[in-house]
Amino acid sequence: MAGSSYGTIFKITTWGESHGAGLGVVIDGCPAGLSLTEEDIQIYLNRRKPGQSRFATPRKEDDAVEILSGVFEGKTTGTPISLLVRNKNQKSADYSEIASYYRPGHADYGFDMKYGFRDYRGGGRSSGRETIGRVAAGAIAAKLLGELGIHFLTYTQSIGDISVDPSRFDPDEISKNTLYMPDANAADKAQEYLDQCLENKNSSGGTIECIVTGLPAGIGDPVFEKLDANLAKAMFSIGAVKGFEIGDGFAAAKATGLANNDAFSIDSNGQIVKKTNHSGGTLGGISDGSPLLMRVAVKPTPSIAAPQQTVNKSMEEIDISIKGRHDPIIAPRAVVVVEAMAALTIVDLLFTNMTARLDSVKEFYKPSRS
Repeated sequence: MAGSSYGTIFKITTWGESHGAGLGVVIDGCPAGLSLTEEDIQIYLNRRKPGQSRFATPRKEDDAVEILSGVFEGKTTGTPISLLVRNKNQKSADYSEIASYYRPGHADYGFDMKYGFRDYRGGGRSSGRETIGRVAAGAIAAKLLGELGIHFLTYTQSIGDISVDPSRFDPDEISKNTLYMPDANAADKAQEYLDQCLENKNSSGGTIECIVTGLPAGIGDPVFEKLDANLAKAMFSIGAVKGFEIGDGFAAAKATGLANNDAFSIDSNGQIVKKTNHSGGTLGGISDGSPLLMRVAVKPTPSIAAPQQTVNKSMEEIDISIKGRHDPIIAPRAVVVVEAMAALTIVDLLFTNMTARLDSVKEFYKPSRS
């Protein structure tokens, strides 16, 4: 199976299945000398692990990470970093009956058509648990970016038709509710809405916003390797993502040029800045020094207990009610996945950018003087 690797210089390869022995990732291209412990990675994994609330799958997993290589005496060595998370609470019997039919909204049919075979236990490689490797690697990427003063603020922006009110936006609130919403009032309303979804054996979609600050101007390329194009690929590689916007996104289609263009000015420090940020921090595929703003649409959880129509392998139309342990909403647990994929993309583009200018190469390799 191709397609399990991502990145050019800072490159990751994820591996494992939802109900296999474990999942993990190999990271190649991480510089030597970064302080790194299992605790640094675990903080990120704890944000996506199951069983955190009644709105997440009750599957009980510690998702404890083990560093198998690439770190010595608390620092990265420059060699490949291998990370492992063991599965400990699989209940494969919950999925035995779906081997004979195709679940609506899932990749079952596509897998059979592509490979002639599929791991039906929780979706195999198409399961949300595959993101464990991404999040573990993203934790390392985010720590690298932190060394450069680049930081992330990522949160659930909406659930169903309930959105965060900008006037009530409170970053400190994100970690205080299990839906990761920066608006306590919106979080309360969203919980009531999700309770109704559960009562109706249904699920909900949502949107996630990610804001990146401290990113310098000049990152990304003007044609196929645009910053926003790479971010779009990264976000669409997340299983449940169905839409991506940067800056004003689709709203730009309703704007005029005068309204959409961001005027440039000189700030009090003599630096070039934009007065607005409709572009979302990127122009022509290259970062412009403004905060990078992206938005991701996440579909409703397809595994629901309400009756649905499908087809089995005997070419019969049947009605099903999916059993097992499933999230009624994916978006809150995907917040950290979005952040991880953004961090991985930005680190790789930063490293690639180091050879864009000859003066930068000369500065790096200039002879030392005693």
